Amino acid sequence: MNNQPYGIPEKHWPAKLTYWWFRAARPLRAKALRQQQIQSIEFEQLEHLQEALKSGLGVMITPNHSFHWDSYCLLNAADRLKVPFYVMTAWQVFSQSRWFERESMQRCGCFSVDRENTDIQSMKTALDILQHRREPLVVFPEGDIYHSNDRLTPLREGAAAIALMAARKSERPIAILPVAIKRWYLEDPTPSMCRTAEKMEMRLGWKAQSHLPMTDRILRIAEQVLSEKETEILGQRQQGTLQQRIALLTEEVLKRAEAKYLSGPPKKLIPERIKEIRRILIAQIAEIAEKADRTPFEKSKEWESDMQSMFLATQLYSYPGDYLTENPTWERQAETLDKLEEDFLGANYPSSHGRKTVRIRFGEPIVLPEGKQSKSLSTDQLTLDLQERIQAMLDLLNRNHGDLSIRDSRSKAHV
Repeated sequence: MNNQPYGIPEKHWPAKLTYWWFRAARPLRAKALRQQQIQSIEFEQLEHLQEALKSGLGVMITPNHSFHWDSYCLLNAADRLKVPFYVMTAWQVFSQSRWFERESMQRCGCFSVDRENTDIQSMKTALDILQHRREPLVVFPEGDIYHSNDRLTPLREGAAAIALMAARKSERPIAILPVAIKRWYLEDPTPSMCRTAEKMEMRLGWKAQSHLPMTDRILRIAEQVLSEKETEILGQRQQGTLQQRIALLTEEVLKRAEAKYLSGPPKKLIPERIKEIRRILIAQIAEIAEKADRTPFEKSKEWESDMQSMFLATQLYSYPGDYLTENPTWERQAETLDKLEEDFLGANYPSSHGRKTVRIRFGEPIVLPEGKQSKSLSTDQLTLDLQERIQAMLDLLNRNHGDLSIRDSRSKAHV
């Protein structure tokens, strides 16, 4: 995963959606996708979005978020419908971009959000879009990119909370469209994966393990990297399955931080527990900065270490432990290597191992109760409903992959 800066964002970047700019940027998006060797993008049931827009609904699109550039794939639907999308984007993306890149993102409908704190400006923007704007709002409810395209990571509640808040005071119906995005390789990516695996084996001081099947090779690398972290944090390598060991180490990292910073019980989901610790750390750092006090070197190093521990917990959480062994397809092999390439080799983006195709399925809209009636639906219920629908669509896409009998319901865009 990418190690992004965490703290108080220097500013809020508002959307400056400009239709002609969005159209002019289309060749740049297509070029980026070609560089990632994405050859084609197919849409299923795009009419769900089309009809929701024609009906004048306030539309929130909630896709899974499993690989880099999936947002560019999704924007192909906006190009096809000739309606740009607003996209809620982590402020770190803006902060780490050049001036022209930031300006272009804003002109194409992106606006920044501080996910570690209550971002009032971002919330107001999202509510305004849902309640008044023609263009839909895209929110990725998983939050981070976990590189597990077959299995949805438990959704955070932010997207559902925003949609319900908008429905309570909107003069028009608000609808959420669950969306599943799935990527497949068109050819065997093993030769490229072997080159990436060999880099990792060299980093570990090993000879190339080219005699092993790719799945075994990846698992050996992952287990060695995990063993080193266990030794560093727990003092020794742990026993049990890979899944058990990842869960144990994640829990230990979180418990140590929560013992230092929390006074009450932790939240349920691991991403929310990580977010809470980050929020407290950021608040303490900001308090010192506001008082213009010089932070003691030891305290500064302690905060930095604890922030890095939260990043480690996020990295560990992104590895389910059984994802590769459950079904060792080309895609799952490549995804696991993608994560290791970012986490172990420190790559900003993983290698592109071969030509790919992407399929995007739009689900039936969930039209929310209006006004006070929306209070009958809880954020928890809506989040769970969304999660089940997106996972079901991912499962369906996998089952239908390669089935020519369903192509009539698809529309294809060549990149």
